[in-house]
Amino acid sequence: VQLQASGGGLVQAGGSLRLSCAASRRAFNNDALGWFRQAPGKEREFVAAFSWNDRRAVYSDSVRGRFTIADDNGRPAVYLQMDNVKPEDTAVYYCAQGPAPNLPRVYQWGQGTLVTVSS
Repeated sequence: VQLQASGGGLVQAGGSLRLSCAASRRAFNNDALGWFRQAPGKEREFVAAFSWNDRRAVYSDSVRGRFTIADDNGRPAVYLQMDNVKPEDTAVYYCAQGPAPNLPRVYQWGQGTLVTVSS
């Protein structure tokens, strides 16, 4: 399975940005596709994931209510809509595929995409 991430860039605080991640195929039954992020000097952390079997979205506490993850027109792909972004959202965002619902293990990583939020 290969993951292709796109989106990212520079946005002002309070603005919006969309990331996309497309998988070459579903990896296995009950899999999920989502995002992690890693800010400078910090560990990589879970952001959000979408499970196809039950169409369930899960979020970290830091982004719940501001970010939305959903599938992309039935393809093995998801987008992450980032609204009301904050400077602390600045990080390299990594697409990931693994077990539902919240990617407790990652079987495949996509390339990182940089998101920079200016204050």
